[in-house]
Amino acid sequence: MSARILVVDDIPVNVRLLEAKLSAEYYDVITATSGAEALEMIKSEPPDIVLLDVMMPEMDGFEVCCRIKAEPATALLPVIMVTALNEQSDRVTGLEAGADDFLTKPVRDMALFARVRSLLRVKILLDELRLREETSRQMNTLRDVEKRDDLLHGQKVMFVGDQADEDELIASIFDVGSQTDMLTDPVEALAKAQEESYDMVFVSLALSASDPLRLCSHLRSNIATSHVPILVLVEESEPDQITKALELGVNDYIMRPINLSEARARALTQSSYRRYHDELRGALEKSGDMAFTDGLTGLYNRRYVARHLASLAQSQGANDHNIALIMIDIDHFKLVNDTYGHDVGDEVLVEISKRMQLIVRGQDLASRLGGEEFLVVVTNATIESAEQVGERIRTDIANVPITAATPSGDVTVTVSVGVAMRHSTSETPEVQLKRADEALYAAKRGGGDRVVMAA
Repeated sequence: MSARILVVDDIPVNVRLLEAKLSAEYYDVITATSGAEALEMIKSEPPDIVLLDVMMPEMDGFEVCCRIKAEPATALLPVIMVTALNEQSDRVTGLEAGADDFLTKPVRDMALFARVRSLLRVKILLDELRLREETSRQMNTLRDVEKRDDLLHGQKVMFVGDQADEDELIASIFDVGSQTDMLTDPVEALAKAQEESYDMVFVSLALSASDPLRLCSHLRSNIATSHVPILVLVEESEPDQITKALELGVNDYIMRPINLSEARARALTQSSYRRYHDELRGALEKSGDMAFTDGLTGLYNRRYVARHLASLAQSQGANDHNIALIMIDIDHFKLVNDTYGHDVGDEVLVEISKRMQLIVRGQDLASRLGGEEFLVVVTNATIESAEQVGERIRTDIANVPITAATPSGDVTVTVSVGVAMRHSTSETPEVQLKRADEALYAAKRGGGDRVVMAA
């Protein structure tokens, strides 16, 4: 995958070396020689990923990383620190500053490229979700950065491993209110992860029961666990395992001997990404629901009905045309609004919607076409059963007054109902809908509060 990578280092030879290696892998590389220059470039035209040196004059890499992560517009920008510093405390400082990884020079090419590809996969997914969701709301990522420690509250975590004391160490990463399930069998772990909703999974690559990387691969490819952060525990002497794990979709790694501060920092980073992902996807789903549902009643809207009818028409067998369209219109609804006000009118619409949903079967569809007009789509229907559904809706509404904010405490309304069976598989939904509409108006012309079957 191609990407635009910013390399930040004050030593020209280091910049040229990384630029040559990344360009050979078909990445577009831009460079900066100071923290201030890098921040200006990120602000004017953000790259896809940043490779950042720590030891720079005036503003070191830790401060640059903190500033990148503190800005809402760049909080999700992946940052890899590439530096000669190799102390455990330096790595922890970098991760706590918000860096996604901390690689010590000399960096193995395969390890660097695997980490870049891993972070780009996450960024591409989040960018796609943000692009599709941005018209409905703006994400306030700064809020999550400021409350980053809260991300480890109340987490449900799985640890798969068989080495003594590691399970307790992993559990200690998370705060009170969190739950950590310990398993040693990868088959059992996969089944449990598919059944239950976990916030994070840790897998020991020293697991002797079977191939732990195969478990990671299955977790990532399964729909139920495809977005769960996976972190592996690996020996520092086995860098090839880290590379392979990242290529399989593992999110991050923790090297043994495990440092609690580093493990916690890496877990925080993955929790941040999971939070962003869940919020974006949730907002996207909400905007999708808003596009296809009526805001007042919660029923499907006209746009959704049109697509649903088109799908039904295409899926029906050659001799299968038992679809009924039942149109419902509230009699004299304008009088309700004029007498009691639109708030009471809305209460009537909501209550009728609830009653319709109680009557309609799960496989059928109730919708609001607009105003006081509703439509029920019934599949596997006969003329008799369709008429019975229409009659039941009519009597249920007419016989029980609707509780509303009126002087008497309720409103009595009736509905007119028109029912049209699909004539044949060649009849289009538009023609059938028109016949149901004609039957509805025949019911209204007849005085209302009645069901009329289309000819």
